[in-house]
Amino acid sequence: MRVKKITEVIGAKVYTDSGDFFGVIEEANLQENKVDGWRIKVGGGVVSLIGGARGVIIPHQFVRAISDIVLINKSALPSSDTSLEDMPEDLV
Repeated sequence: MRVKKITEVIGAKVYTDSGDFFGVIEEANLQENKVDGWRIKVGGGVVSLIGGARGVIIPHQFVRAISDIVLINKSALPSSDTSLEDMPEDLV
C-alpha cells in the first residue's frame, strides 16, 4: 500500500460509498500532525441536502478509502429528513 501525500489528495473527487458524487477535496484539517478531517467543496445534488452550503468538513473517521478518488460513508451525510439544526457543528 502506497502512502499518499496530502498534496496528492487535494483536488480529488469525493464519492459516497453508494456511488453518488459528493464534491472535491479542498483542504485537510490537521491536529497533532494527523489528519482530523477534510474540507470538501460540495457539488452535484448534495447541495440541496445540506441547505445550500458550499462546503462541509467531514471527519477523517468517515473516509473509507483514498486513491484516485476519495470514498466516504453515506452516514457522514444528513438524511433528507434531517435538518441542519440536528447536525453536529463540525459537519456544517
